[in-house]
Amino acid sequence: MNSYSTRRAPLLFALLTAAAVGGVLALPAGAQAQAQAGNAAAAGKTGKAVRPALTVTVVRPVTGDLAVQLSANGTVAAWQEAIIGAEISGLRLASIHADVGDAVRRGVVLAEFAAETVVADLAQARASLAEAEANSSDAKANADRARSVQASGALSAQQVAQYLTAEKTADARLAGASAQLDQQLLRLKHTRVVAGDDGVISSRSATMGAVAAPGQELFRLIRKGRLEWRAEVTAAELARVKPGQKVKVSAVGAGSAVGRVRSVAPTVDVQTRNALVYVDLPNAVGPAANPAAGASGKQGEPGSSHQLKPGMFARGEFDLGLSKGLTLPLQAVALRDGFSYVYAVGADQRVSQVKVQTGRRVGDRIEVLSGVKPEQSIVASGASFLSDGDTVKVVAAAGEAQTKAANPAAGAGK
Repeated sequence: MNSYSTRRAPLLFALLTAAAVGGVLALPAGAQAQAQAGNAAAAGKTGKAVRPALTVTVVRPVTGDLAVQLSANGTVAAWQEAIIGAEISGLRLASIHADVGDAVRRGVVLAEFAAETVVADLAQARASLAEAEANSSDAKANADRARSVQASGALSAQQVAQYLTAEKTADARLAGASAQLDQQLLRLKHTRVVAGDDGVISSRSATMGAVAAPGQELFRLIRKGRLEWRAEVTAAELARVKPGQKVKVSAVGAGSAVGRVRSVAPTVDVQTRNALVYVDLPNAVGPAANPAAGASGKQGEPGSSHQLKPGMFARGEFDLGLSKGLTLPLQAVALRDGFSYVYAVGADQRVSQVKVQTGRRVGDRIEVLSGVKPEQSIVASGASFLSDGDTVKVVAAAGEAQTKAANPAAGAGK
């Protein structure tokens, strides 16, 4: 050995010692004894001790229940929007009492038109009604007298008919005057613009001093303050979605909310081949944040503090139930060249690189769809530092070692 090799040996030993610190996590029962036996066997065959590339802990895949979810994208929208418009013409908008974002109750006055003209017309209608009532009373009295003397022949048949006709005419004019009064009262009522339902004002086009035309939109109201998420689901996945399923809806910067599927559209769009799924979201603002839940009786989960707004793009996860799956810790899976690998430890303490297909991720564990079996021992962490065929030293995790030290009988009983 030359002087260069002599100087390099301590450095190589130091690097191997530092790399041995990388192993962590749980060791299954009996694995440490098996590891020691494997090291001894390897040493006996070669006549010298095998130096491990890394000190590791191992785990075995665990079978458990995993959530089955379906992801979709969609838009947050108002459940229903009520348009509140002007029902009277030719009047000036005198006052506005509501603005965008206000939570209002049914019947609350949102704006008022100047009512002077209507009040004057109402007074005139009342006077016309009083006149019609007087004329009707006089005509009725004349008709009653004509009917009383009709048999005596004191009045001709023509005169009697005139009095009876005058009575009917007076009654008709009285009904017309009464209808005119009702019309003016209705106009007076329409000078006050009121909310047609509980909700939140989403837009306001009313302008002070403007003379609105009949039917012109003044306010727009989100009924009950209720929101919904309209998800786009492909036709192939549509059969998996059912009313009542829970859905977690989230948008960037607006938090998340848990809603429930209210209904599924009966048709599929011929261009996108997607169908709409309507998901009720919990109320975040407004008087509709009550348990009444509006027409459908189903609201999202209570107690939400989300900031979802109509028009937002959101992503959702449909909760479709549970299914069995084989999982490993995330640290046990190494990603190389776009593929996922794990390292299985054999009886001779050599690792073999195994290509796996991964699936769902739950917390710090990931589902393994293929490549490993439940009885295999897999390197728990440090997989990215290993290569196929490396020799490792298997040790117990800190938690298991402490348990055995505190209760030696527990280790013997396994």
